[in-house]
Amino acid sequence: MPKVLTRAEARKRLDGLDGWNLDGDFLTKSFEFAEFMGGIRFIEKVAKVAEKQEHHPDIQVRYTSVTLSLQTHSEGGVTDWDFDLARAIDRIGRQGGA
Repeated sequence: MPKVLTRAEARKRLDGLDGWNLDGDFLTKSFEFAEFMGGIRFIEKVAKVAEKQEHHPDIQVRYTSVTLSLQTHSEGGVTDWDFDLARAIDRIGRQGGA
């Protein structure tokens, strides 16, 4: 299992991510879409990657906004797995118009 990163380690790694924040023990980011179904299609793509990685985000949908929160739940904090998934999600966002 990966080790939980300290807040300092996690903050340092945020420099390599666009728009992600450290919110308590989670990495979070909101994605905006022109329409509701754009967000739903984005979630479907994220779900496929999450299944492949066996690492799943918490997802909140508010009309055209999708907020993802990442944490390695089994470890109770942010790990390398969360940063790997965040980078994969950003690639999906760039491809899907988020």
